[in-house]
Amino acid sequence: MAARLNSIARQIVPPASRSVSAAATRTRIQQDSFTSISTNTNTVRMSSSSAPRTYEWLVVVPDKPGTMEKRLEVRPQHFEGVTKMKETGAFKMGGAVLEEMPADDEVSSMKFAGSTLMVVAESRQAVIDMIKDDVYVRSGVWDLEKAMIWPAKIAFRVP
Repeated sequence: MAARLNSIARQIVPPASRSVSAAATRTRIQQDSFTSISTNTNTVRMSSSSAPRTYEWLVVVPDKPGTMEKRLEVRPQHFEGVTKMKETGAFKMGGAVLEEMPADDEVSSMKFAGSTLMVVAESRQAVIDMIKDDVYVRSGVWDLEKAMIWPAKIAFRVP
Protein backbone atom coordinates (compact mmCIF):
# COMPACT_ATOMS: atom_id res chain seq x y z
CA MET A 1 0.00 0.00 0.00
CA ALA A 2 2.83 2.41 0.87
CA ALA A 3 4.39 1.90 -2.59
CA ARG A 4 1.06 2.69 -4.24
CA LEU A 5 0.62 5.85 -2.18
CA ASN A 6 4.18 6.97 -2.97
CA SER A 7 3.44 6.45 -6.65
CA ILE A 8 0.33 8.62 -6.40
CA ALA A 9 2.26 11.31 -4.52
CA ARG A 10 4.93 11.39 -7.27
CA GLN A 11 2.19 11.89 -9.86
CA ILE A 12 0.61 14.86 -8.11
CA VAL A 13 3.71 16.70 -6.88
CA PRO A 14 5.23 18.90 -9.59
CA PRO A 15 8.80 17.93 -10.65
CA ALA A 16 10.19 21.24 -9.35
CA SER A 17 8.93 20.41 -5.87
CA ARG A 18 10.53 16.96 -6.00
CA SER A 19 13.98 18.39 -6.74
CA VAL A 20 14.28 20.24 -3.43
CA SER A 21 15.79 17.83 -0.90
CA ALA A 22 15.13 14.26 0.07
CA ALA A 23 14.02 15.38 3.52
CA ALA A 24 11.72 18.08 2.13
CA THR A 25 10.04 15.80 -0.36
CA ARG A 26 9.78 12.72 1.80
CA THR A 27 6.20 11.51 1.83
CA ARG A 28 4.54 11.12 5.18
CA ILE A 29 1.88 8.44 5.26
CA GLN A 30 -0.70 8.24 7.99
CA GLN A 31 -3.42 5.70 8.30
CA ASP A 32 -6.41 6.41 10.46
CA SER A 33 -9.98 6.98 9.31
CA PHE A 34 -8.40 8.62 6.25
CA THR A 35 -5.28 7.83 4.28
CA SER A 36 -3.23 10.99 3.94
CA ILE A 37 -0.44 11.67 1.50
CA SER A 38 1.42 14.82 2.46
CA THR A 39 4.31 16.57 0.79
CA ASN A 40 5.75 20.00 1.28
CA THR A 41 3.29 21.40 -1.30
CA ASN A 42 0.29 19.09 -1.64
CA THR A 43 -2.01 16.93 0.45
CA VAL A 44 -4.38 14.37 -1.00
CA ARG A 45 -7.03 12.74 1.17
CA MET A 46 -8.54 9.46 0.16
CA SER A 47 -11.45 8.44 2.32
CA SER A 48 -11.58 4.84 3.41
CA SER A 49 -15.33 5.22 3.77
CA SER A 50 -17.33 7.19 1.24
CA ALA A 51 -20.54 9.13 1.73
CA PRO A 52 -23.70 7.06 1.34
CA ARG A 53 -24.92 6.86 -2.23
CA THR A 54 -28.26 8.45 -3.03
CA TYR A 55 -30.79 7.39 -5.63
CA GLU A 56 -33.86 8.91 -7.20
CA TRP A 57 -37.13 7.32 -6.16
CA LEU A 58 -40.46 7.62 -7.97
CA VAL A 59 -43.19 7.87 -5.36
CA VAL A 60 -46.95 7.65 -5.89
CA VAL A 61 -49.04 8.15 -2.75
CA PRO A 62 -52.82 7.69 -3.06
CA ASP A 63 -55.25 9.83 -1.13
CA LYS A 64 -57.54 8.15 1.36
CA PRO A 65 -61.19 8.17 0.26
CA GLY A 66 -63.20 11.26 1.19
CA THR A 67 -60.23 13.51 1.99
CA MET A 68 -60.69 16.22 -0.68
CA GLU A 69 -61.86 18.84 1.82
CA LYS A 70 -58.97 18.12 4.21
CA ARG A 71 -56.48 18.16 1.30
CA LEU A 72 -57.57 21.64 0.29
CA GLU A 73 -57.55 22.84 3.90
CA VAL A 74 -53.92 21.84 4.57
CA ARG A 75 -52.64 22.43 1.03
CA PRO A 76 -50.81 25.71 1.89
CA GLN A 77 -48.91 23.92 4.68
CA HIS A 78 -48.10 21.07 2.28
CA PHE A 79 -46.61 23.54 -0.22
CA GLU A 80 -44.50 25.15 2.54
CA GLY A 81 -43.02 21.76 3.43
CA VAL A 82 -42.47 20.79 -0.19
CA THR A 83 -40.69 24.09 -0.85
CA LYS A 84 -38.22 23.35 1.95
CA MET A 85 -37.57 19.85 0.57
CA LYS A 86 -37.04 21.27 -2.94
CA GLU A 87 -34.51 23.75 -1.58
CA THR A 88 -32.48 20.95 0.04
CA GLY A 89 -32.50 18.98 -3.22
CA ALA A 90 -34.45 16.08 -1.69
CA PHE A 91 -37.52 16.63 -3.89
CA LYS A 92 -36.89 16.95 -7.62
CA MET A 93 -40.48 16.83 -8.90
CA GLY A 94 -43.96 16.60 -7.50
CA GLY A 95 -47.62 17.12 -8.22
CA ALA A 96 -51.13 15.81 -7.99
CA VAL A 97 -52.41 12.61 -9.53
CA LEU A 98 -55.93 13.17 -10.84
CA GLU A 99 -58.74 10.67 -11.35
CA GLU A 100 -59.60 12.32 -14.67
CA MET A 101 -58.75 15.34 -16.77
CA PRO A 102 -60.32 18.46 -15.23
CA ALA A 103 -62.54 20.79 -17.24
CA ASP A 104 -60.19 23.68 -16.40
CA ASP A 105 -57.25 24.58 -14.16
CA GLU A 106 -59.37 25.52 -11.16
CA VAL A 107 -58.59 23.43 -8.07
CA SER A 108 -62.34 22.98 -7.50
CA SER A 109 -62.57 21.19 -10.88
CA MET A 110 -59.95 18.62 -9.97
CA LYS A 111 -60.66 15.16 -8.60
CA PHE A 112 -57.50 14.32 -6.69
CA ALA A 113 -56.41 10.68 -6.51
CA GLY A 114 -53.08 11.28 -4.76
CA SER A 115 -49.66 12.71 -5.40
CA THR A 116 -46.45 11.84 -7.17
CA LEU A 117 -42.91 12.81 -6.19
CA MET A 118 -39.36 12.29 -7.35
CA VAL A 119 -37.28 12.00 -4.18
CA VAL A 120 -33.50 11.78 -3.74
CA ALA A 121 -32.58 9.49 -0.84
CA GLU A 122 -30.27 6.67 0.24
CA SER A 123 -33.00 4.07 0.68
CA ARG A 124 -36.70 3.30 0.48
CA GLN A 125 -36.91 3.77 4.26
CA ALA A 126 -35.31 7.21 3.96
CA VAL A 127 -38.02 8.14 1.42
CA ILE A 128 -40.74 6.97 3.81
CA ASP A 129 -39.14 8.90 6.66
CA MET A 130 -39.19 12.08 4.54
CA ILE A 131 -42.78 11.86 3.38
CA LYS A 132 -44.30 10.67 6.66
CA ASP A 133 -43.62 14.14 8.07
CA ASP A 134 -45.72 15.80 5.35
CA VAL A 135 -48.93 17.47 6.52
CA TYR A 136 -50.88 15.29 4.05
CA VAL A 137 -49.81 12.21 6.04
CA ARG A 138 -50.22 13.83 9.46
CA SER A 139 -53.72 15.09 8.61
CA GLY A 140 -54.86 11.79 7.10
CA VAL A 141 -54.99 12.78 3.40
CA TRP A 142 -52.27 10.48 2.05
CA ASP A 143 -52.55 6.72 2.54
CA LEU A 144 -48.88 6.05 3.31
CA GLU A 145 -49.49 2.31 3.71
CA LYS A 146 -50.49 2.13 0.03
CA ALA A 147 -47.63 4.31 -1.23
CA MET A 148 -45.75 2.91 -4.21
CA ILE A 149 -42.03 3.64 -4.13
CA TRP A 150 -39.63 2.56 -6.89
CA PRO A 151 -35.95 3.31 -7.42
CA ALA A 152 -35.73 5.13 -10.75
CA LYS A 153 -33.02 5.83 -13.30
CA ILE A 154 -34.07 8.91 -15.25
CA ALA A 155 -33.02 8.78 -18.91
CA PHE A 156 -33.69 12.44 -19.75
CA ARG A 157 -35.05 15.66 -18.31
CA VAL A 158 -36.67 18.58 -20.03
CA PRO A 159 -36.39 21.98 -18.29
